[in-house]
Amino acid sequence: MAPTDHHRQRVKTHARSHFEKWALSYDRSRLNEVVFFPSVRRCQEEILRWKAQRPKGAFRALDVGCGTGTLLSVLEADPDAELLVGLDYAEGMARRAHEKFTAADEPERMMAVRGDSERLPFVDAAFDVVTCCNSFHHYPHQERAVAEFFRVLRPGGMLVLIDGFRDNVIGWVIFDVCVAMVEKHVHHASWSRTRSLLKEAGFADITQKKMNVLAPLLVSRAIKR
Repeated sequence: MAPTDHHRQRVKTHARSHFEKWALSYDRSRLNEVVFFPSVRRCQEEILRWKAQRPKGAFRALDVGCGTGTLLSVLEADPDAELLVGLDYAEGMARRAHEKFTAADEPERMMAVRGDSERLPFVDAAFDVVTCCNSFHHYPHQERAVAEFFRVLRPGGMLVLIDGFRDNVIGWVIFDVCVAMVEKHVHHASWSRTRSLLKEAGFADITQKKMNVLAPLLVSRAIKR
């Protein structure tokens, strides 16, 4: 294995270890209120906006880096949600999501799996919506992850990608200094880099906006044509 590949595997292993330890207390974290819940609400808003622009009907959604399954637990209330799948690289996170899903009103519509964002364990064109909230900076091969998001989407499907906005001084201090010191080996892609990754993967109708919560976040939305 080349040194660069070895380093990137260490990055993924470190991230998995970090989130395995965090899984049991994750839902009680203050970050839920200031970063994660606002991201969940924004994803829900983007999905509602996307639904309004397409023929009425059922949809299938995949949340990559799902954590304990908060976003999909919210989307369960949508009667058009035919299948909701959460994927996380940390077994502990996927297990906690599974526990939430089995307690849902219609657990047969929900599924949590452990898997790698760079090698999604799903067939081509399996989903109508792919979301990735606040985990993209942990992916050492971000271009592979975006290509996988594109692959598993159906034509007309939407990607919502939310991650730290590091293109101003506040974001740079929070993400490139503070978060990097705590979490190690993370990379928050810039506004332009994120857009380039989406275009290179084949996405169209790309829109990007900065969302201001306690920490600034970049919301990127794109369609597979």
